[in-house]
Amino acid sequence: MNIALVTCETLAQYAAPNVDDEDNLLTRHLRQQGHHVEPRIWSNPAVDWLSYDVVVLKSPWDYFDRVQEFYAWLDRIEVQGVRLLNPVKTVRWNADKKYLRDMEQAGVRIVPTRWLVQGSAFQADELFETLGCERLVMKPSVSGGAKNTFELTRTEAVRRTPELTELLRHEDFLVQPFQPQIQEQGEWSLIYLGGEYSHCVLKTPKPGDFRVQHYLGGGIAAREAPDYLRRAADRIVHDFAQGCLYARVDGVEADGELLLMELELIEPFLYLASAEGSLVRYEQALTRL
Repeated sequence: MNIALVTCETLAQYAAPNVDDEDNLLTRHLRQQGHHVEPRIWSNPAVDWLSYDVVVLKSPWDYFDRVQEFYAWLDRIEVQGVRLLNPVKTVRWNADKKYLRDMEQAGVRIVPTRWLVQGSAFQADELFETLGCERLVMKPSVSGGAKNTFELTRTEAVRRTPELTELLRHEDFLVQPFQPQIQEQGEWSLIYLGGEYSHCVLKTPKPGDFRVQHYLGGGIAAREAPDYLRRAADRIVHDFAQGCLYARVDGVEADGELLLMELELIEPFLYLASAEGSLVRYEQALTRL
């Protein structure tokens, strides 16, 4: 296959000593299987996307900083008939975390969420009372990489109200109760390739932090997914990731169930180096779709 592996202008800010360069790892493996693979920046207007058999979204990690431009790019390649994986319709839906509302309405258990509309004022006391928590997390509705993500006590939230209201002038946000399991147990990531379960990791934040991203010092450990988490993630992928090359289900354990944090269908790190055979499974999924 002639494959465009979609990336962004720079990956340097996401580099970390505790992970392999997954893009290069994947590219080498696919080339060894006889595929022609070229990294291509999604925002480069000179790229002829139709010259490829398939265009694979891998690391467009700046899309949330320029989301309207990203949407316009999706529109263009959809009109052109470019074969994108994951599918354009799914990617467009998954780009805004409001997709979680659809999943909750369909019966998926998500972290309780309040949605703050652009232009509204941040109301600390109301949010803490409504959510019934001592700490909350606030993040943009379109975001990635823990950008503009805050963990706040009530005192901190009140003190920072002008700053948070200013952020709301520019975009929608969501607010959720802080999940202590992230610091106590970690956050589970279950990775699926071609709709089939592949492997799982447990991500933990560095001491004193709540963010699990590896480039922020978070830890990554390969783990076998407990059966009850696996069953819940299987249903999520079956119901919401049809036709997808990859999916990553992120969540925590709560009362013996999976509490969904996010369903990553655009540019997740897939921890391919953490599981034997994952690169083989990736290539097999790619050739089946």
